[in-house]
Amino acid sequence: FLVQDTMHVIREAAKKSCFICCKMGASITCCETGCNRTFHLPCAPDGECVTQYFGAYRSFCWEHRPQQALQPHPSQDNTCSICLDTVEDSISYKTMGCPACQEARFHRQCIQRLALHAGIGFRCPRCLNQELFMMEMLTMGIRLCKRAPSWESDQEVGPSDQGHGCCDSATCLCPGGREHVEAQGPWQLWLCSSCAAKGTHRRCSSLGSSTCSSVSNTF
Repeated sequence: FLVQDTMHVIREAAKKSCFICCKMGASITCCETGCNRTFHLPCAPDGECVTQYFGAYRSFCWEHRPQQALQPHPSQDNTCSICLDTVEDSISYKTMGCPACQEARFHRQCIQRLALHAGIGFRCPRCLNQELFMMEMLTMGIRLCKRAPSWESDQEVGPSDQGHGCCDSATCLCPGGREHVEAQGPWQLWLCSSCAAKGTHRRCSSLGSSTCSSVSNTF
């Protein structure tokens, strides 16, 4: 029955046109009663549509999507609390805010990236409220993930798993080769303190303890 239901959904979607790109195969329909707008999930951002990634996974077109009810934002501080670039003067699909402090403003793309990296630690970047903020973001279509923050995971992995992971010295002296890295000692990988895009074993460049930044302390 599951296969039959899936085939039925595919056949029905093939008959529907995406109101955003106008191509066929739109499988998502706005949940608002009486609205027959359909769209592809990848087209949703271009059409300013919202999909709620919890509960019944409801989707809404630009006209019927949930709206934030926030106080007017002071015009002297129209900057994103995450990237610090300018945001719109008013709340919109692209510009969101914190329902707890009413102060934080951020781009939708910025808060979505933060949500994916923060995992279970996701909270307002300004007031640090979590419960009210998280529920608001879920309602507004921000997708969360149930895992530890990415920066905590990064601290647990070995040096060779973080960014640049091989010795770039003209002559590598390590018996294990350029990609052999140890947490301490002469075969510890140290990265350029400016760009972190190049690195050498301590022994290969005769580095002291303060010449560069070790790979484990770069991020």
